Amino acid sequence: MSGKRGKGTHWHDPLHIGWPLWVVSGSAIFFLIVPVLLLVPMSFGSAEIIEFPPTRFCIDQYRKFFSHPMWQSAVLNSLQISALTSICSTTLGLLASVGLVWGKFKGKGFITGFILSPMIVPLIVLGLAYYVFLAKLGLIGTKLGLVIAYTPLTLPFAVLPISATLRGFDRSLEHAALNLGANRFQTFMKITVPIIRPGVITGALFAFMIAFDEVVIALFICGSTAVTLPKKMWDVIRYEVEPMLPAISTLLLLLAVFFLVMTGLLQRRVARRMERK
Repeated sequence: MSGKRGKGTHWHDPLHIGWPLWVVSGSAIFFLIVPVLLLVPMSFGSAEIIEFPPTRFCIDQYRKFFSHPMWQSAVLNSLQISALTSICSTTLGLLASVGLVWGKFKGKGFITGFILSPMIVPLIVLGLAYYVFLAKLGLIGTKLGLVIAYTPLTLPFAVLPISATLRGFDRSLEHAALNLGANRFQTFMKITVPIIRPGVITGALFAFMIAFDEVVIALFICGSTAVTLPKKMWDVIRYEVEPMLPAISTLLLLLAVFFLVMTGLLQRRVARRMERK
């Protein structure tokens, strides 16, 4: 019985059908991941040029990076700008998500599309537009100018996870708090925000990483006084050969993996809460 099939029944071997998909997926992963992973052994080279494989393994490039004042200044600028951008984007994204998910008004679709538009508009177009706008305000080459430019760019990545969390929120909890005497602000801060916190943190992490890695808009705005780490790396690639770049790239790769793990843990937490309901 186990080895026979009845007439008219169709039995498919998932391994037989799925092997082309495995080949295509494996090839794509190989060509995407392997070149990035090659940077890791290259970062431990000791030569004055980028080489693979390294003739001698050491951590000289990491020492140079952490002791070089210009590189450390670029890292500090990126961290400050990304943190401020994340705070602005998350705050605006939370307010926008509440209005878009729970609000009932005309033009909601248009506003949603307007908020998400930076995801599809070419970055070079945004960079030129922000350059013209910020130049009139005298904010070219300032951290504030970069935060103003990065906030609309990162806002969609904050709105999407927060909105997804709000859609699964049980609003009867708010009604119960209001009936017990809490005002709307107290209810929002003590009931709503703690429950949707995983979505808010996810949006903040996405906004931080997008701002930290952005280089196109930085080329237009940062000038020579507010140089970010991606802008500094771009200048080095263009004008000189710096063996420190694989080490910096490896550190950025580790940072990205850390944020991805954190985001995955937060999404699992949200999914568990949804299952409990």
